[in-house]
Amino acid sequence: MFITGLGTANPPQRYKQTEGWEAVQLAPQFPRLAPRSRAILRKVLNGNNGIETRHLAFDSLHEAFSLDPDTLHARFVRYAPQIATEAAERALANAGTKVQEIDAILVSTCTGYLCPGLTSYVSERLGLRPGVLTLDLVGQGCGAALPNLRTGEALLASGRCQRVLSVCVEICSAAFYLDDDPGVLISACLFGDGAGAAVLANEPFAGSRSIEWKQAASLLVPEKRDLLRFEQRHGMLRNILSPVVPPLAAEHAEKLLDTTLGGAGVAREQITGWIWHAGGRDVLLALQERLKLRDDDIQWSAGVLRDLGNVSSPCVYFVLEAALAGNAPGGLWWLSSFGAGFSCHGALLEVGAS
Repeated sequence: MFITGLGTANPPQRYKQTEGWEAVQLAPQFPRLAPRSRAILRKVLNGNNGIETRHLAFDSLHEAFSLDPDTLHARFVRYAPQIATEAAERALANAGTKVQEIDAILVSTCTGYLCPGLTSYVSERLGLRPGVLTLDLVGQGCGAALPNLRTGEALLASGRCQRVLSVCVEICSAAFYLDDDPGVLISACLFGDGAGAAVLANEPFAGSRSIEWKQAASLLVPEKRDLLRFEQRHGMLRNILSPVVPPLAAEHAEKLLDTTLGGAGVAREQITGWIWHAGGRDVLLALQERLKLRDDDIQWSAGVLRDLGNVSSPCVYFVLEAALAGNAPGGLWWLSSFGAGFSCHGALLEVGAS
């Protein structure tokens, strides 16, 4: 399988973290928070946590504090189809592929629910053929991109599809919550909104760098499920984020990396490009320490985190796009996402020279 085109999109509104601190102090929920919770918000939004700006689906930051189920659902309904379609259109253009050539579309999300799913709305907006195969994938959290791409790989390998459109979209602002749980507060300060898309085919696109999908694997750790997941409270999604997530992510990312590279007969030193899910500053630092990575090895992930925050499942599309745009050297690249479950996923790519 080859990734022949990439595209990303965000809501148009972009906010500095310091603007978030100014706005949250005016929120009706702020006076009801404990002093420690207010201190957490002040520290995360004003401190050096690796994030400078985030795209959020608000016309004004004051909309962020309308925390009722109907408002949050309306935000998802308005923005998820819109930015998913924009990312898909850019991926198709990047791949030199016409919409009529797409045989299947896979859309992953965890921050909202629609029935029919997002594939119905995105297919309509794109003008895909009525007979296209549509699959809505839900509940995989930040790690969803790799299972989505692996599903595309299986469809191509079956011979029933020639080109597959892979899309991940998250409106994290439709799952914001404020209470005295530190993990919930930190989540509201870290996550941003975005969508990523890729066109998948069995042959490379001559108009761009070749990105061949060589091998992929996943690692599921259900006994750690309660450390990182969504729960439902008062009809709204509420993120559970434990402080042990960064070292947990690094531990399992290393285990999956070594297992997959060992099976492929590839030494870690042969990897020339690292495409990591940017789960947060502490996650990237934990990966860097455990895997003995250089600053250059996490630069693309750190750049996406700085400019966009943690955009959840589409993050690795943004990181891969940034590495290609930055003319990262070709060779063997490692693509890895992780998140709810606890789950960790990885893929070995062979990327042509810039």
